Amino acid sequence: MISVNDFKTGLTIEVDNGIWQVLEFQHVKPGKGAAFVRSKLRNLRNGNIQEKTFRGGEKVSKAHIENRKMQYLYASGDAHAFMDSTSYEQIELTTDQIQYELKFIKENMEVHIITYDGEILGVDLPNNVELEVIETEPGIKGDTASGGSKPAKLETGHSVQVPFFINQGDVLVINTSDGKYVSRA
Repeated sequence: MISVNDFKTGLTIEVDNGIWQVLEFQHVKPGKGAAFVRSKLRNLRNGNIQEKTFRGGEKVSKAHIENRKMQYLYASGDAHAFMDSTSYEQIELTTDQIQYELKFIKENMEVHIITYDGEILGVDLPNNVELEVIETEPGIKGDTASGGSKPAKLETGHSVQVPFFINQGDVLVINTSDGKYVSRA
């Protein structure tokens, strides 16, 4: 058991028969009444985000999540194969389980598979990934200072808004939490 006063970003807890990850939290001490903790939690089973308020000092169960480093091998229809780099054990996840993550995963990429008591909850991506631009309009000389943007299609099929100076074949750094362009690699 862990007190809600000890919340940290990234902590995993069990609440209401669900496995939740703390995304944000705020300790509130009103002038009148008892202190409480306002939090934003993400359900690791289905990805839903929920805001929940706990009484100050309330106890919740800590969920022991296991991260296994695995390599993405290939897609075969609706199944996606991952292999443990040390034991060579392979698992398959469906497109529904990792629909958002597929925008950023390419073959042979190393990711962390999140499991809880043998149940596979999903894929934990790195904060940023490097992906190549496969399709975009060519940049026009002098457009670098205008601050505008144009769409670009990446090698995984994900589309992102990029500055005008980005060209086809450029490798970009993409933030996996919001799917936006960060910089050129």
